[in-house]
Amino acid sequence: MGTLVRMISNDGSVMACALDSTDIVSRIEQIHKPSAVVTAALGRLSTAASMIGFSLKGENDTLTLRLDGNGPAGRVLAVSDANGNVKACADNYIVEIPLNEAGKLDVRGAVGTDGFLSVIKDLGLKEPYIGQTPIVSGEIAEDITNYYAVSEQIPTVCGLGVLVNPDLTVRAAGGFLVQLLPFADESCIDKLEANLKTLPPVSTMIEQGLSPKEICERLLDGLAPELLEEASPVYHCGCSAERARKTIKSLPVEQIEEICNEDHGAEIVCHFCENRYQFNEEALREMIREKQQKQKEAAENAEQKEQDQ
Repeated sequence: MGTLVRMISNDGSVMACALDSTDIVSRIEQIHKPSAVVTAALGRLSTAASMIGFSLKGENDTLTLRLDGNGPAGRVLAVSDANGNVKACADNYIVEIPLNEAGKLDVRGAVGTDGFLSVIKDLGLKEPYIGQTPIVSGEIAEDITNYYAVSEQIPTVCGLGVLVNPDLTVRAAGGFLVQLLPFADESCIDKLEANLKTLPPVSTMIEQGLSPKEICERLLDGLAPELLEEASPVYHCGCSAERARKTIKSLPVEQIEEICNEDHGAEIVCHFCENRYQFNEEALREMIREKQQKQKEAAENAEQKEQDQ
């Protein structure tokens, strides 16, 4: 499980959040078996989603971060709940491209920059909130920072990092978000900027053993930080055989019949955890009978209403 901490300056003008997501990103690597650069992209996006999702108020609220940058990794997606639990997927898990000019994994090259970052908040209302900003970097942290500046008008700095071993396992992963609240004064801003200038890369701090609390304390050094919340998020999918069954049952009767006649069964594969749910022909025909019975009852009820008028 991960370790997530949120702290605030004593005067309430700056909030900082940090997450050690090494275990979460390791689980992503174990499930999807991506190439190193895709592990880095999924890890960064999942870390950001977990930290942002943790700020949601409702127990059933969800947050989705989606990068559509037209890069070789295709669409990259991460979904978090209000406890910071997260799941992630990509269109293409194997991307082999050279290191960037700094000799690091080229996340920008894998994600692409010709597209948008979408932030989708499902708060249980009639329609989800959708914010969308152009991808400005493709390195993800800068894109999160830009989203907050443009879409939510909250001065924010985001840091994200994933270190991948030569055998493709995850050595360290984590991130931070620091945000100015409306009444932050100039002296507070100056201290924060000074702290950020001397802050090592977040993955380096995680690798060196710094805890999320210690990272937040470094971010808010000189601002008398106070602990707000702690959490232990995990990689969590939430799929089930029943949800897979509902997916098939949502298809038109004719389409389910076609699957029965041609394939004599169906298999649903979860994009987030790779679990496979198989349904034989008899199970599919039972779904058809249930749908036909429901359609019959609906028609009879409609006819009865017409007669009563």
